[in-house]
Amino acid sequence: MENKRPPFPPFTLETALQKVQMAENAWNTKDPEKICLAYTENTEWRNRSEFLNGREEVKAFLKRKWEKELDYKLKKELWAFRENKIAVRFEYEWHDASGQWYRSYGNENWEFDENGLMDKRYASINDLPINSDDKKFV
Repeated sequence: MENKRPPFPPFTLETALQKVQMAENAWNTKDPEKICLAYTENTEWRNRSEFLNGREEVKAFLKRKWEKELDYKLKKELWAFRENKIAVRFEYEWHDASGQWYRSYGNENWEFDENGLMDKRYASINDLPINSDDKKFV
């Protein structure tokens, strides 16, 4: 099962919701070693203006991400799905080393292989500086 991540495509409403929740739960662990196993060996990503290829680049990216984005908390919501594709909207909160809080908003398009591994991930993200009193996720 190491190279398989159920549920598998084609997705139903139930399995698409499950896949989104699994991704939210995984990212909230902030564990790049485990998270990167949900992606194909040759996964392709666009995250903001950064382009990544392969699990090792994803792992390195996630390590850098959570060195910068401290006390990260993420919420994902299913937007649409079809066959082996899922679209989500998300928001997350974090602060930098100076203590400035941000809420980041975005959309992701995901494409999965037959084993339920994410082969492609395209993310568009915007950051909004917020006061710590304005945090939604505690």
